[in-house]
Amino acid sequence: MGKIIGIDLGTTNSCVSIMEGGKAKVIENAEGDRTTPSVIAYTKDGETLVGQPAKRQSVTNPKNTLFAIKRLIGRQFKDEVVQKDIKMVPYEITKADNGDAWVRVNDNNMSPPQISAQVLKKMRKTAEDYLGEPVTEAVVTVPAYFNDSQRQATKDAGKIAGLEVKRIINEPTAAALAYGMDKKSGDSTIAVYDLGGGTFDISIIEIAETDGEHTFEVLSTNGDTFLGGEDFDLRLIDYLADEFKKESGMDLRSDPLALQRLKEAAEKAKIELSSSQQTEVNLPYITADASGPKHLVQKLTRAKFESLVEALVERTLEPVRIALKDAGLDVGKINDVILVGGQTRMPLVQKKVADFFGKEARRDVNPDEAVAMGAAIQAAVLSGEVNDVLLLDVTPLSLGIETLGGVTSVLIDKNTTIPTKKTQVFSTADDNQTAVTIHVVQGERKQANQNKSLGRFDLSDIPPAPRGMPQIEVAFDLDANGILNVS
Repeated sequence: MGKIIGIDLGTTNSCVSIMEGGKAKVIENAEGDRTTPSVIAYTKDGETLVGQPAKRQSVTNPKNTLFAIKRLIGRQFKDEVVQKDIKMVPYEITKADNGDAWVRVNDNNMSPPQISAQVLKKMRKTAEDYLGEPVTEAVVTVPAYFNDSQRQATKDAGKIAGLEVKRIINEPTAAALAYGMDKKSGDSTIAVYDLGGGTFDISIIEIAETDGEHTFEVLSTNGDTFLGGEDFDLRLIDYLADEFKKESGMDLRSDPLALQRLKEAAEKAKIELSSSQQTEVNLPYITADASGPKHLVQKLTRAKFESLVEALVERTLEPVRIALKDAGLDVGKINDVILVGGQTRMPLVQKKVADFFGKEARRDVNPDEAVAMGAAIQAAVLSGEVNDVLLLDVTPLSLGIETLGGVTSVLIDKNTTIPTKKTQVFSTADDNQTAVTIHVVQGERKQANQNKSLGRFDLSDIPPAPRGMPQIEVAFDLDANGILNVS
């Protein structure tokens, strides 16, 4: 029986971990790094690059270098967030025949799971090189607020990468596992604030410890699957481009090459401003006009950057309020706050979170590695290597069906512990009706068409009878991955 590995498939970076000697261990990749950029590039001569090598050549190959693909996974092309993304990225996002958001590279259309699979393959190979044996099974993490299609698409990516995904687990829950395993005694309620490259999650989790057994029970979860470090970068890119336009009259955003250089510089400046009060963005020969080459040189203070992104940080606090309310807790009942995701290294984020909870966040959790380590712990639970851990997670979104007048009738409430099963009896609306269509949706809106459609299925071959007579029982089964099966 081979090892089941734990993979954090991130928007910006990914990480792989295994259990070794009863502890979760992060494995370094071929480049010697503990995390791998979630960047995939297709070169002119048909080579596929993944990770740092792909990121390095992005400036000279912006159209065929794909990053932040996780933002497209399981999404429709028409989604508002996808339309927003199209304006922001140098690569081409297209519409697949079924309406999904795909990407066009070198005249080929590719699905997000196909592309994400390349990152998973690299994670798999990283583990195989370390273990010296084939790896075929993994636990893969997703944002807690991912819906059914996004979870299913992540599982598909695993399959394409040659991995059987034994379990999809939520990122904040994984981080709580990594944090809570070495806490020896007693019970505590923690808030996991997870601001990653592309997504934001907040989970309120109760950790109980009795006789060496740990129970992790998620009380509530909330989030925003289109808010993360990439958005912080974009605010800075826009600011730098606007300033340059004021000076030179030229818009760098219309030149993919310049935009890619600007993106790199913005990310670097953002990271520098977490430890210093000011930095300089210096991009010589960024573009040229009739009068000759143009250079971008811009001083940037931490205060200026904070003013650009303060609204984004504020946006994270609303889901936090909802999660606390759903858990029936006030802020004072939270014993510890755990920060996960690289963007939480920003002092402004730490300050806002500390102000909100009235306490400093814990410093003993590595924001880049905790999620992968938690996935490895869950993998060890599934393989029987660890048996004193019980994990009770929840579904992030309500699940329902469309009823008369386009209204959502909720079958399974948000924050219900999974796995869970709900049966519902359906009948006909007209005499001698022989088929009924059931439209399943996910979300919190009253109107069904404002929620995420998970699909329609037909109950056919109903024997003719007066309306309301036929009784058709349908079972809605939400599994431990948060994926729905209807029977």
